[in-house]
Amino acid sequence: MSHIDLRVMLYLLLAALLWAGNAVVGRMLVGEISPLLLSTVRCLVAIAVLLPFGASILRANSALWANKKRFLLLGLCGVGGYNMLLYLAIQTSTPINVTLIGASMPIWMLLIGALFFGNRPNGYQVIGALISILGVCIVLSRGDWLALLQVQFVYGDLLMVLATILWAFYSWMLTKPGSSSERSWPWHAFLLAQVVFGLLWSSGFTVVEWQGGYMHFEPSVLVCLLILYVAIGPSLIAYRCWGLGVTKAGPTVAAFFANFIPLFTAILSTLILGESPQGFHGLAFLLIVIGIGLSATLKPKAPISN
Repeated sequence: MSHIDLRVMLYLLLAALLWAGNAVVGRMLVGEISPLLLSTVRCLVAIAVLLPFGASILRANSALWANKKRFLLLGLCGVGGYNMLLYLAIQTSTPINVTLIGASMPIWMLLIGALFFGNRPNGYQVIGALISILGVCIVLSRGDWLALLQVQFVYGDLLMVLATILWAFYSWMLTKPGSSSERSWPWHAFLLAQVVFGLLWSSGFTVVEWQGGYMHFEPSVLVCLLILYVAIGPSLIAYRCWGLGVTKAGPTVAAFFANFIPLFTAILSTLILGESPQGFHGLAFLLIVIGIGLSATLKPKAPISN
């Protein structure tokens, strides 16, 4: 593509902001509800919201069932698998580690696009990815590069690596409809189909959590409100915005906007703590924007022929 529309930018920025809130809320819910149960409850609430609008997609004669294998993969890589792994990761990992690993998404997006979807990145996209990640590292280190040298990776970090790879596959799959009719589906029906199949994965893993004796839930008004947020904001609104952004701008460009997530997370954290944003936030913002600009304004090379 030769440019990126302002409206598409707003879609991707809103998705990043809502997912930043998801990371903050997810940390707040640690100890209140087990991670896999949280993922399942999140899907159930999202389905309850979407069902009145997109129930027709679940009918027996729906084209969905002819593409059930595709939606099983979409559910695993997106709504189901990614969020399960994220909530599991923050149980043992630290916020700086999880965010740092998530910041590698542009690299994974380029690699997976080239290896599995015939999309060859150009040099500017690679440089843009590195510059954008540099901006994220500034946020994570709070301007102190020695802080990055002290990072120690744990089991949760490996889960976040897997989550990031799954999300890259999910984003590329959005650009390859399983059938011609899928393009005409209303967005709420398409999202409902994903959440339903995501629930299948979440429910299966939640059963394992329950049988292992790890399931727990400490209900309260605050906990229920936080769950409602992750079910509507990051699950419905953000997924809709991300889907629009990916189909319009392409997965590679959209991945750069994901690097706003740690920036927004840092800003939300400072607001919650009553601190003012620092100068390094502005520098990081500038670097991330430069990285996006390099990828979005320069035409990529032609896809690799099979």
